[in-house]
Amino acid sequence: MIAPRVLVVGEALIDVVHRADGTIDENPGGSPANVAITLGRLGRSPQLLTALGQDDHGQLLRKWLAESGVTAVPIEIARTATATAELDATGAATYVFDIEWTLAGAHPERADLVHVGSIAGLLEPGATDLLRLLDQQHDDTLVTYDPNIRPALIPDQDIARQQVEALVRRADVVKASDEDLRWLYPDRDPRASARAWHGSGPAIVIVTEGADGAFAITESGEIHVPGRPADVVDTVGAGDAFMGAIIDGLIDAGWSTGSARAALRTTDTSHLMSILDWAARAAAVTVSRRGANPPHRGELV
Repeated sequence: MIAPRVLVVGEALIDVVHRADGTIDENPGGSPANVAITLGRLGRSPQLLTALGQDDHGQLLRKWLAESGVTAVPIEIARTATATAELDATGAATYVFDIEWTLAGAHPERADLVHVGSIAGLLEPGATDLLRLLDQQHDDTLVTYDPNIRPALIPDQDIARQQVEALVRRADVVKASDEDLRWLYPDRDPRASARAWHGSGPAIVIVTEGADGAFAITESGEIHVPGRPADVVDTVGAGDAFMGAIIDGLIDAGWSTGSARAALRTTDTSHLMSILDWAARAAAVTVSRRGANPPHRGELV
């Protein structure tokens, strides 16, 4: 069986953390990049279409991606993106982003499955280019999407909501956190928001609820999986590990191209339950250790 071609599109950046004791940590990250890392560690050999500089941060990101089996497809920019967090004595963070997001000149090979998410879908000029890319690949390609909202980068909530909804309509599987949905629709229960999204096009809408697990809205009904017990060190990257494992489960099930849309829409909930449980296991491992450090396949089987 030929392995599906998996393309992740979105930001890779360096998280710069200034701690209250004066120490500074620099770690590679970015939501789509973390999803790609998860897929790489699960043996899916994804490509990551992203914007990278030739500076030290860009070289660090390239090395980090390669070590987990991810092939970087870089758009060259002057300076690699950073997200700087200032931590106070309680551990609360204030973020400042320095990011340029563009897909100018990108002509990726056609993929079987494309994942998009986070800043890449909201920050121009790349956000418009991303919609164009999805429209070009739609017929043959299964699309997954995780908005992973970053409020510090969003000047206009109404425009962001429109951008998110445009991507939801183009996606086959959407994963969001309950926090994302509460930020986007503060006057509506997350479950009602998920149902509205499902009605706009996706076959499956999944909502994570932290330690309470996750629920999914499908044509066959609604399902819920509990969270996996874990000794929580931090929650950085847990949602991205969950998303990556969802994609891995879709591939295992044979739902990894545009031709799988009909089957995905009519799947029974028991099959989806096993995929959600697999994702919950991946997230539980990730929260049990510091930083965005998703598991390898051998840690889950």
